[in-house]
Amino acid sequence: MQTRSRYVLALVALLLGLFGLMTQMSFAQSPSSDHKSQLTAVLFENVRVFDGVSANLTAPSNVLVVGNTIRAIGTRSLLVPVDIGVTRIGGEGRVLMPGLIDAHTHLFMETSTEDDLVAATAAPERLLQQAQENATAMLMRGFTSARDMAGPVFFLKQAIDRGAVVGPRIWPSGAMISQTSGHGDFRELSDLPRTPTSELSLAEQFGVGAIADGVDEVLRRVREQLMQGASQIKLAAGGGVASDFDPIDVAQYTEAELRAAVEAAEDWNTYVAVHAYTPRAIQKAIRAGVKSIEHGQLIDEETARMIAENDVWLSMQPFLDDEDRNPYPEGSANRANQLIVSEGTDNAYTLAKRYNIKTAWGTDNLYSPAGAARQGAKLAKLVRWYSPAEVLRMATSTNASLLALSGPRNPYPGKLGVVEEGALADLLLVNGNPLENIRLIENPETNFLVIMKDGVIYKNRLSDS
Repeated sequence: MQTRSRYVLALVALLLGLFGLMTQMSFAQSPSSDHKSQLTAVLFENVRVFDGVSANLTAPSNVLVVGNTIRAIGTRSLLVPVDIGVTRIGGEGRVLMPGLIDAHTHLFMETSTEDDLVAATAAPERLLQQAQENATAMLMRGFTSARDMAGPVFFLKQAIDRGAVVGPRIWPSGAMISQTSGHGDFRELSDLPRTPTSELSLAEQFGVGAIADGVDEVLRRVREQLMQGASQIKLAAGGGVASDFDPIDVAQYTEAELRAAVEAAEDWNTYVAVHAYTPRAIQKAIRAGVKSIEHGQLIDEETARMIAENDVWLSMQPFLDDEDRNPYPEGSANRANQLIVSEGTDNAYTLAKRYNIKTAWGTDNLYSPAGAARQGAKLAKLVRWYSPAEVLRMATSTNASLLALSGPRNPYPGKLGVVEEGALADLLLVNGNPLENIRLIENPETNFLVIMKDGVIYKNRLSDS
């Protein structure tokens, strides 16, 4: 396997060749591309509702969706509009719940492999097609929203929003901003030294990473992401598992640099999230005003207390040394770092619960189509630390609260992650009760009978009446 930097550079080189194509191509039209041109209604009848908050299901109820919002919920018959078409879905006592939310994704990189790079050399447009397919597959797994935490997804998001591609709502960060030798520096040693006249690296040109040293450069890079439509900003504040040139124990950026990013984001009424594992990196970021720690598996008690006292989010993934780990060669430094992180996961979740930290969930899948397909299984494994109701709450209303932290930069105004009147209609009808059997979400093809996003039905395995 190539080193991580060479792998990313090869991917970016191919993507750069497609940059013009991304702005010009006509994405394959989906059946729902004109769904907002006509007002429609959907009535779910005889369903038991998991509302995204309560640990209990409701009594058998009816839920009326009009347009893209939930109009009414009740145990008695609901008045349906007479002037628009109504689709009736008989739930027969099944569970209706909010669409799932993944708070840490990389839509453009999570399913690409070395074999894909070889194939893309002959047919580069395949990479764009693959990104679209990945987005569609994510929605069809029941994930109606995703916070993308580094990568060139702005065009993909726009295509989804206009109905040209089927996929989840996307909260994009744009490029991950990194110091020289940081987690987002994808260059090789042969690219050094960098001078004021050096060209931007390929990863920077395409928007995978953005290298910034010093307050002025950090401000520029943050503002560039915001200009392109970032809903939140992502910085690398510490070493990583996938990185080639920054050991996992290192802290990155000075407080002044981190604070500059925070101030620039706050001027746009949004926030900064940072990649960080270690106490030093996390504590420095919190002192600078960062609002979300991505990962954090190596926290200690002092750091957990600091996170809680400052009302900071811990956006964590259940990284374990199991079948869902990202692929790294045995004996490599990447693999050694991966083992260090997985050994800290139990302690991190224990501390998060002890200090009642606001904890979000995400997958952070990279370079693995098989790993992407196990999105629901990665969520279900949280029952190692939480009850099924707590797990589903985390992936719905709790993650939605993190998405809302973008304030006016939130690309989808409205309430998500809940089933309540006035909320946006992102809904799943489950063939069974996931509060009793969380493993139902591991097999969405069989167990998610209806998938709705923004009031539009993308999957319906039940007969309409």
